[in-house]
Amino acid sequence: MKDIYRILQERLDLYSFGFPKSESGDDITLLKKLFTEDEAGIFLMLTPKLETADEIIRRIGIPDTGFAAKLEDMASRGLLFRLNRNGILRYGAIPFMHGLVEFRINNLDAEMSGLLDNYFQSTFNKNIAENANMFLRVIPVNKAVVVEHHVAAFDDASQILKNADLIVVADCTCRKKSGITGTSCGKPLETCFMFGSMAEYYIENQIGRKVEFDEAVSILRAAQESGLVTQPSTSQNPAGMCNCCGDCCGVLGAIKKFPSPAELVFSNYHSSVNDFACIGCSACEEICPMEAINSSETGIARVDLNRCIGCGLCAMKCQAGAITLVEKTADKKRSVPADTREQMTLMAKQRGLIK
Repeated sequence: MKDIYRILQERLDLYSFGFPKSESGDDITLLKKLFTEDEAGIFLMLTPKLETADEIIRRIGIPDTGFAAKLEDMASRGLLFRLNRNGILRYGAIPFMHGLVEFRINNLDAEMSGLLDNYFQSTFNKNIAENANMFLRVIPVNKAVVVEHHVAAFDDASQILKNADLIVVADCTCRKKSGITGTSCGKPLETCFMFGSMAEYYIENQIGRKVEFDEAVSILRAAQESGLVTQPSTSQNPAGMCNCCGDCCGVLGAIKKFPSPAELVFSNYHSSVNDFACIGCSACEEICPMEAINSSETGIARVDLNRCIGCGLCAMKCQAGAITLVEKTADKKRSVPADTREQMTLMAKQRGLIK
């Protein structure tokens, strides 16, 4: 009979980035750290579709022996998603990422951080690189875009914040994990935004705090000025928006290892240098998270379009005003999925899980 943790690994591998089997066994070690056998069994009773405890009991045909309390306990510890609508609680299965990794941020310790590092390096980074373009998208620092180009609302971080009814900010799991293992870049920690029902979950489980628009914009600006890349989820109505570095971030760190990060991300912009204005200060080279800018023999900045992900940090940092972001040509531009459901469907198609 197949071990319950192997069954759980195979189930998680169907969601989002997946959760592929590790030859080293890191996948099972992680799951045993997260779930007891009883909790693994409960997780396997759920689907991403949200249901009440009674609905799950009826569907599965199991006795109600404190089942609702077990669901609530697991949700409160980041092992399930919970939605509270007018006192009616519904629960659903969550992916490894975004889900189990992020929801356990208050319970990160040295052992878990080390396990995550090992699993990412040995196994998970490949899945990230292959599917990053459908998970998070890079949107530009707005003032880096040439003025005659109109930035769509879903490509404008401030507009995304303005459109949100509820904004919650939380610590970045990636940089917190790196801090525990002694490899953090030292950039700001409280930089991840959640919206809607995801924001509600973060508040209820005390893994984030509510902020108003003005504070959110201040956090966003400080994050960008420190060299963080703004990445909302890949939909026009994102459930969250991260601010990521090229060192600690699971997504950017994974694609940075490849020769052409530009092909692995969802971005409709790239940097362009005005040779006559460039003063050769190298500020752009220092802030670029993808190591996409280098100085020529004459000291002029040169952009490697295979590596540029269009974040605009270089343009923001350029005091000479020599760098701007320009839109990609029509044949290279992409449309943003309308919502999270379409995003996850396209991601599943990309992974070959559905036709």
